[in-house]
Amino acid sequence: MIIGLTGKNASGKGEVAQVLQEGGFYYLSLSDMLRETAKERGLEQTRDNLIKLGRELREAHGGGCLALKALEKIEVDKNYIVDSIRNPREVEVLRQRPNFNLVNVVSEASLRFERMKARARPGDPKNYDDFLKLENQEAVSTNPHAQQMEATASLADVNLENNGSLEDLKESVKELIRALSKKKARPSWDEYFLNIARVVALRSNCMKRKVAAVIVRDKRIISTGYNGTPRGVTNCNEGGCPRCNAFVKSGENLGECYCSHAEENAIVQAAYHGVSLKDSTIYTTFSPCLICTKMILNSGIKEVVYNEAYPLAGEALGLLKEAGVGLKKVVF
Repeated sequence: MIIGLTGKNASGKGEVAQVLQEGGFYYLSLSDMLRETAKERGLEQTRDNLIKLGRELREAHGGGCLALKALEKIEVDKNYIVDSIRNPREVEVLRQRPNFNLVNVVSEASLRFERMKARARPGDPKNYDDFLKLENQEAVSTNPHAQQMEATASLADVNLENNGSLEDLKESVKELIRALSKKKARPSWDEYFLNIARVVALRSNCMKRKVAAVIVRDKRIISTGYNGTPRGVTNCNEGGCPRCNAFVKSGENLGECYCSHAEENAIVQAAYHGVSLKDSTIYTTFSPCLICTKMILNSGIKEVVYNEAYPLAGEALGLLKEAGVGLKKVVF
């Protein structure tokens, strides 16, 4: 889950982030990224300097450049807070992740001014009129690269009110996370095992194409395989397969290829360890070729789930259907 935080000055975003951090969320701040850049340039980290720097970076690299930096640090198996979102383009970039939710922290202006005075950051307004003037400047702008707080807030999935005590806010945050957790989409079993197959494919040593297969029974992985040269033979990417290293056109001279296919390796690996494949399902990143299909049929595998179609798989798919083996393409 990724929680993006937006909200006007001193609305309580930091307190919301603190509650989430205490609950195991990892913290990222677009403002901290600006501060890092300011430090590299030798700029004093005043509010005015940071606002100007943010506008400059958006003009040079696009409105979502800071959000793109945040995405580079986000790992799919962790929960994150992304703080200080101030431009609609930043929201668009972060929405590339399906588990992103934008939370707008809302609080009365007079209360926020008192909080701002208490925290006393460099460059903060000293009186209420200047505070409101600065807010109006940041709220709306005709410059798409400037801060646009109102437009950003309008994109929020949730408005979180913070006009009460800190304890009230903490409880509101906990309730919010409980509600969002219930909505969080889990991958289907097919997506789950195909994603594992994609990781297995990274072990492939083939020069031309990285493919992997995962064989599952009762939702338990019983064998995996990826394409590459056989056991004891020099890896393909180290010169082990003359055909692949010559970059022969796809589909030509297949009989001269030293590399074993992913499905073949997964099936043979099971045989090597004495594991029966009867009534199992094979998940493969590409649909099987004709040779692998014959091995699938004879090993007793009952279903094939694949992500992409192998270019030379027409006869193979027909054979699977004829033999009554389940066949499913899953794209996500």
